[in-house]
Amino acid sequence: MKIYNRPSAPAWADLSTTDVAAAKSFYGGLFGWQGADVPMEEAGGYGMFLLGDEYVGGYGPCMAPEQPVAWLAYYQVDSADATAAAVTGNGGSIVAGPMDVFDSGRLAVFADPEGAVFGVWQPKEHKGFGVADKPYSMCWFELLTRNPDQARTFYSTVFGWSGDSEPYGSSEYTEWELEGKSFGGMMRMNEDFPPEVPPHWMVYVEVEDCDATAAKARELGGEVHVPPTPIPPGRFALLRDPQGGVFSVVQLDEAHR
Repeated sequence: MKIYNRPSAPAWADLSTTDVAAAKSFYGGLFGWQGADVPMEEAGGYGMFLLGDEYVGGYGPCMAPEQPVAWLAYYQVDSADATAAAVTGNGGSIVAGPMDVFDSGRLAVFADPEGAVFGVWQPKEHKGFGVADKPYSMCWFELLTRNPDQARTFYSTVFGWSGDSEPYGSSEYTEWELEGKSFGGMMRMNEDFPPEVPPHWMVYVEVEDCDATAAKARELGGEVHVPPTPIPPGRFALLRDPQGGVFSVVQLDEAHR
């Protein structure tokens, strides 16, 4: 079991998209998620993806023409304002906030020193994930970066994460740990990554059959950017939804469940 919904751990993930209705249809067909719009005009079209009756993530419209369709990972903090000071004091920048979200909590969006964007969540009424680390829910959060040493220093200082790097093919991989438990990783972007691809955070959804999920994504109008591929924990694929949101799915073997 990984670690969620506690300080410095993953707390939430949401999708900003150009077509909310289409996104609800795609992810509903792919993972069985149901969309539930927040019934307030001030919410701006934001809503919750539900797996059964548990929150699995969120969605909402892109708020500006230049905002890309993307999934955003959030990490829990005791104070979004104090984290903002830590981020800017260690070479990162503020993208949005900190700001209150009704009575739900307080959020901020940051970029690390290389430009990878992530969010933080200071919970009040909304605690974060209702389900994670189960089939068809979020299970891993991965930073792809060209400067892992800088990133390790930054995230260790801001969140207290630890992690040792190991060779991984022609690259290297780090497992992020908190309280001795892994919740995500970091991969160095080598020459296999086109230079125009910026450093970024990737969300992973656990699935029961990676190959069937990739085929279903294509059937629903998505794209398969990396076909189902064996990795040490099992089998993964990199997918793109019809509006351009990129995410990964992973089928875990028994030892990694």
